[in-house]
Amino acid sequence: MKYFNSDYYTYKDSKLYCEDVPVLKIAEEFGTPAYIYSKKYFIDRYKEIDEALKGINHKVFFACKSNFNLSVIKTFVDLGSGVDVNSEGELFRALKAGAKPEKIIMSGVGKTANEIKLALENDLLMIKAESEEEIILINEIAGSLNKTARVAIRVNPDVDAKTHPYISTGLAENKFGVDPETALRLFRMQKDLKNIIFTGIDMHLGSQITKVEPFIEASERLAEIFLQLKSEGINLKHIDVGGGIGIHYNNEKTFLIKEYADSLISVFKKLNCEVFLEPGRLFTANSGILAVQVLYTKKTSRKNFIITDGAMNDLLRPSIYGAYHHVQPLVITDGKPDIKADVVGPVCESGDFLAKNITISGCKRNDYIAVMSAGAYGMVMSSNYNMRRRPPEILVDGNNYKLIRSRETFEHIVYDEENLL
Repeated sequence: MKYFNSDYYTYKDSKLYCEDVPVLKIAEEFGTPAYIYSKKYFIDRYKEIDEALKGINHKVFFACKSNFNLSVIKTFVDLGSGVDVNSEGELFRALKAGAKPEKIIMSGVGKTANEIKLALENDLLMIKAESEEEIILINEIAGSLNKTARVAIRVNPDVDAKTHPYISTGLAENKFGVDPETALRLFRMQKDLKNIIFTGIDMHLGSQITKVEPFIEASERLAEIFLQLKSEGINLKHIDVGGGIGIHYNNEKTFLIKEYADSLISVFKKLNCEVFLEPGRLFTANSGILAVQVLYTKKTSRKNFIITDGAMNDLLRPSIYGAYHHVQPLVITDGKPDIKADVVGPVCESGDFLAKNITISGCKRNDYIAVMSAGAYGMVMSSNYNMRRRPPEILVDGNNYKLIRSRETFEHIVYDEENLL
């Protein structure tokens, strides 16, 4: 079988390490399933993109929907990052993690009136609006609070990002944003909106985009709108290109961050405005793994199964997207033949799998394995299906590690219900 090795996860003396800590040590101490993250990965990815874009005036906002653990958000805040939030709950987490309101963006296609109110009361950097009705509501709420709302409009540039349809957000058929013609009309309403000031134009093409060309095409379309508005006396302060930069899960051919940054610099340098970015997956996916333990192995007339204590409620991406996550042992044992197998969980669904038809060295009961590239959209999408407790999260920093979220207890899960009996 092949092994996923990096500067953050590598084998030493046949044992998988996260930075300088054996993953087996963490799994045995905290039990499985468990999420484990490399702090160095977070830091390196942030510095890489920040440095690559030094040629233009820019701000980076961590899209915390990818991983909203307070310690993870705080790591990026401490590096100087802003935070992109998509709900009242994510705003609550960002503020708890120490993010300054002036470095928080509120996104989302369906913000509630209360979320808009909270954004204005906390004086966030901006609200990213996605429809005419939302803009009118923001104007009303801002007026009731005697405030002026800073608003950007999300434009759907109708560019095919060539990604999974469930995570494509920049096509005309998607629910996000408004088309360019509508955006121009809404920006021109500025004079009639007494409690709004338009500050920028935004986009987000989707997620796990592995070619740079869609970003270039969409950025050029946004630049055209920006310049058209400028010619009409509507001077915006920023363009937000969103996130969506793809990473390596398997054999994807992705572009270099420098190539991406150079493309943005060539498009935007002449506009004399700030450029905002909102990476999420890029900053977190390959920082993390889900460590699980083998409960049983089973061979049927058609295939091999490796049944683990990790399930679709812990890591949903394989079940809903058919997403690939590499699976490998925490300890390499010589002499074990490779087998083709499905790695599955104990949940009562045929869709409960972590990997299908993969090649892995033969596993036996009580062995530990790692599901790689699980730092983004892993824990944040987990659930209590089958009354399973959501996993703990552990952050590794060099040769140190610490628990940053404990495993749920059954008492915690039923606390409210029990008190209402």
